Amino acid sequence: MRIDGSGTLRAGCVLCPNPSPMTLDGTNTWILREPGSSGAVVVDPGPDDERHLERVARAAQEQGARIMAGLLTHRHPDHADGAPYLSELTGAPVHAVDPEVRVAGEGLQDGRTITVEGLELGVVATPGHTDDSVCFLLEADGALLTGDTVLGYGTTVIDGDDGLAPYMRSLYRLRDIVEEHGVRALLPGHGPILNEPAHALQRYIDHRESRLEQVRGAVEAGAATADEVAARVYPDVSEEIRFAALASVRAQIRYLVALGELPEGIED
Repeated sequence: MRIDGSGTLRAGCVLCPNPSPMTLDGTNTWILREPGSSGAVVVDPGPDDERHLERVARAAQEQGARIMAGLLTHRHPDHADGAPYLSELTGAPVHAVDPEVRVAGEGLQDGRTITVEGLELGVVATPGHTDDSVCFLLEADGALLTGDTVLGYGTTVIDGDDGLAPYMRSLYRLRDIVEEHGVRALLPGHGPILNEPAHALQRYIDHRESRLEQVRGAVEAGAATADEVAARVYPDVSEEIRFAALASVRAQIRYLVALGELPEGIED
């Protein structure tokens, strides 16, 4: 259950075989347990893939642990659709912010501490990727499980036209948490572990601020719709993920309009 390179003893990853342009190498399903404990927690069971979930249960059993709870970082199917089968397989409740994806579980409020057989996880609300996104602080290991708020590589999609402002606040908050709690590793929902968390978060912040500057420039150059802005800001994006680029541009336009930096007449 050791994570190579992070120095943590409490977390291990079972990678779901669902790679795609949006899921990168696949969904990271994290299994957490206090050393020596017989109880384990699963973060993000992944899609509705019975073989994957059986591998997750078997991985816990091989460590002498029983899965006692599931936690969801957010509602997207590649993280949450496996929750019912995980609960059926193990008898564990699955907790989430969104009641629609809970399975006999409870809500996850910001600041709450989840305790399972000595393991403690702090809930950190990080809306932006989705309005129900949360991260989990594993302070004992200096680790932060980030779901899709921060990925192992690349950047995340903002779900919804009004998500950029809360997303930027979430990134600033995570940057503060990394400093305040001595976080040494980010454990993302997709991609590899990030062992330089402060650098990773600053890179995310810088990237978003750079994109906003590009959107301002595109509008100043005559772009009048989200499609026209996207064509200038993301000229080389593939058709397969063009929808994601357009979603990001819409969020950026709304954000800049709200700040008064673009006129309300910009069509999005």
